[in-house]
Amino acid sequence: MREDEVAECYGAHADELVRFAASLVGSSDADDVVSAAVLGVLRTRTERVDDLRAYLYRSVLNAARKHWRTLDRRARREAIRYDEAVETADPRPEIAAALARLSPQQRAVIHLTYWEDLTPSTVAARLGIGEGTVRRQLARARSKLSEVLDDH
Repeated sequence: MREDEVAECYGAHADELVRFAASLVGSSDADDVVSAAVLGVLRTRTERVDDLRAYLYRSVLNAARKHWRTLDRRARREAIRYDEAVETADPRPEIAAALARLSPQQRAVIHLTYWEDLTPSTVAARLGIGEGTVRRQLARARSKLSEVLDDH
């Protein structure tokens, strides 16, 4: 994998990678997470990557996980607000609170399924996980969202 290939792929998909990161960590940290992910890819001396776009998505997800590990639970709940997490016309704070309770992988699956309108097989390819894992994470996320939102 050459630096120019990474730069070309990043240039073609930068906006969607930032939106994806924003759905995981909030818009204020999305650029930093994407930058860390791309730098990590550039530092990696992998000879061949079959799907560089999917590799970048997995790298962003991993960078987001690392970002979350550096925050404690209280700071995480306070840091993410719905208007930072996703671009949508529904600014209800209870949705922000519900999304904040999901794991980074569950938020990633929700974002790619509903905001990017991708199929489970495409989500699986982007995140480098099995399709069954996507379906399980989606079901768990829906259940948790339903539980939290039904309380409001």
